[in-house]
Amino acid sequence: MIDVKNLSKSFGDHLVLDDISEHISPGEKVVVIGPSGSGKSTFLRCLNLLETPTKGTITFEGTVITDPKVKIDKVRQQMGMVFQHFNLFPNMTIRKNITLAPVRTGLMKQDEADEAASQLLQRVDLSDKAEAYPNQLSGGQKQRIAIVRALAMRPKVMLFDEPTSALDPEMVGEVLDVMKELAQEGMTMVVVTHEMGFAREVGSRVLFMDGGHILEQNTPKEFFDRPQNPRTQLFLSKVL
Repeated sequence: MIDVKNLSKSFGDHLVLDDISEHISPGEKVVVIGPSGSGKSTFLRCLNLLETPTKGTITFEGTVITDPKVKIDKVRQQMGMVFQHFNLFPNMTIRKNITLAPVRTGLMKQDEADEAASQLLQRVDLSDKAEAYPNQLSGGQKQRIAIVRALAMRPKVMLFDEPTSALDPEMVGEVLDVMKELAQEGMTMVVVTHEMGFAREVGSRVLFMDGGHILEQNTPKEFFDRPQNPRTQLFLSKVL
């Protein structure tokens, strides 16, 4: 589904990603872990060109999206993105936050988008919040709405950039439960996270990044039980 070849990204003189090549297949749940500053979020944001690669190519379903001629906004409609901070529009109701993009892009008419929003809200147990505003919701509720808003576009892949790191600990579980349900339904997912339990339980593959490189990757069981790279071993000894 996503093919990354020789991806590098620099900010000025600072090389953040160094010649990464990676392939993500349909239905995979790829969990990216590593220390802060290792390039995880930059790698994720390059996948839908929120960050423009300095070198290399990214192909999504056969389209080379790093080609300047590609209409990237059309591609992004198929790649849902959930950020660390929820980025909901504070002046709009929850229903409007969810229906805005599908209606604006012509994916759905308003009544169809409203119906889809109702179904999605029901799915995350927030039907009663449809006419509320973001400032009336807890952090965990806002993040569940952010996930629903991305799902409203009917994406083929979901990208999660540390979706629980801004939440109080007791709210983390309610967001991870929604993500686990998505995974069980077969959604292709790339998740940058510090939640090792989620990586072990949900991931089909775990990537460990440090210094702009993917140092190690494996199935969750092999990765956590028998890490090979000394840097991976050191990292896991501190976080597990």
